[in-house]
Amino acid sequence: MHQILTAAFIAPDVKRFRVVAPRVARHWRPGQFVIVRPTPESERIPLTIVEADPGGSGHRDEGWIGLIVQRVGKTTHVLSRLEAGDAISDVAGPLGTPSEIERFGTVVVVGGGVGTAIVYPVATALREAGNRVVAVIGARTAELLILTTELAEAGAEVIVLTDDGTGGERGQVTDALRRLVDGGEAVDRVFAVGPIPMMRSVADVMRDTAIPTVVSLNPIMVDGTGMCGGCRVSVGGETLFACVDGPEFPAELVDFGLLAARNRAYADFEQRRNDEALCEWGLSRKAP
Repeated sequence: MHQILTAAFIAPDVKRFRVVAPRVARHWRPGQFVIVRPTPESERIPLTIVEADPGGSGHRDEGWIGLIVQRVGKTTHVLSRLEAGDAISDVAGPLGTPSEIERFGTVVVVGGGVGTAIVYPVATALREAGNRVVAVIGARTAELLILTTELAEAGAEVIVLTDDGTGGERGQVTDALRRLVDGGEAVDRVFAVGPIPMMRSVADVMRDTAIPTVVSLNPIMVDGTGMCGGCRVSVGGETLFACVDGPEFPAELVDFGLLAARNRAYADFEQRRNDEALCEWGLSRKAP
């Protein structure tokens, strides 16, 4: 069991946790994730590690990891009901290939919605490696923006966009990305994470440039070790597994259409399970 040290909503349906996991904290690198089960009966879900402290920062010298959970299905609803002092049944990891962190020059990191939780540790590590980091962060509306303050505190230059203009400028993250690239900005690398349509749009914007562009993919995943085959993706015509070969891949090589189709494969079943759980708890979909 892994004790929850802190738990708080940072946006509607988005909750931030710090969880005791000393061995994971000691070995984690930005870009990696864990497989979590909130209870022994829960399904397994992957969650990116947002931050880690192997020393525990005063919490009885117990190392912890930071997780950000978006409440979308039954298991994430179960997680979102947990509070500080509760415990998570299983935390396995760190898993996946770490992000490539070196001194590239100027790196634009693009985060859409809760994808910003994946962008944040990578941006922080890139700044620590001596890069200039420009963080382009987008969401549908201002209340859904996360970690913009933390990105600025880490030394990134933050550009905020919202679909409705309630936070930052009105528009899409690709608007700002295109402006940077077309305006002659010296960009050496782009890293993007968010909804599949957003990542596909970033790939399209960058396709005719010579700037290496990396996306972190979010396929359905079960065990995180390559055994189940659920997270297979097509990259450059080759079938790879996001859990062990990724989750990061060259944007221009990803078959986003196939990724989207596979992610929708169990949508009806997932919605039924979620509705059953909410009914059992006497909650509506929008309940806090």
